[in-house]
Amino acid sequence: MMKTTRHSFFPALLALLLLAGCVTINVYFPAAAAQEAADRIIDQVYGSEGQPAPATPPADDKAVSPQSRQASPLLIGVLEWVVPPAVAAPNFDIQTPAIQAITAGMEARHARLAPYYQSGAVGMTGDGLIRVRDLGAVPLRERRQLQQLVSDENRDRQALYREIARANGHPEWEAEIRATFARRWIERAPSGWWYQDAGGNWKRK
Repeated sequence: MMKTTRHSFFPALLALLLLAGCVTINVYFPAAAAQEAADRIIDQVYGSEGQPAPATPPADDKAVSPQSRQASPLLIGVLEWVVPPAVAAPNFDIQTPAIQAITAGMEARHARLAPYYQSGAVGMTGDGLIRVRDLGAVPLRERRQLQQLVSDENRDRQALYREIARANGHPEWEAEIRATFARRWIERAPSGWWYQDAGGNWKRK
């Protein structure tokens, strides 16, 4: 009896290993963790000016296909034992020295940018950056300084998105991280600030 079980077990195990070799392991973008990380950094930059925004439910971190729902629980369990599903870590690492240095620079610069947000001279774009919206609202002597502030801020924001993706081992997540920040910069900004909608039109919160 034991001999028969062994002979039937090894071919089954071999089949599972061959099947595992054909399985594509997907690493899902952890939208909820990305949003939480974005909020922490944005709150640090905005300081007391920022306002809590209703959390927008992010996409599920892990999609489940109809085939997975129909599969035998035993088969799924065996496959996950043979090929552990690659699921992103529940928390984003935003504590690296590079990320902290970028965030600190943005926080210090915000005190100089805030008056321009409030006057409407500067607004938030839909791609996670900022832009001079109304240069006419700025005294002539301050215009060059403002343009430099906007350029420095955008440089740091781009570096921040890239560094967060790199620090978490997935450079390919940069675009999704940027999109998450773009949405949350606007949602957590104070009332009265200007932003661009999906069509590129300026609106006031």
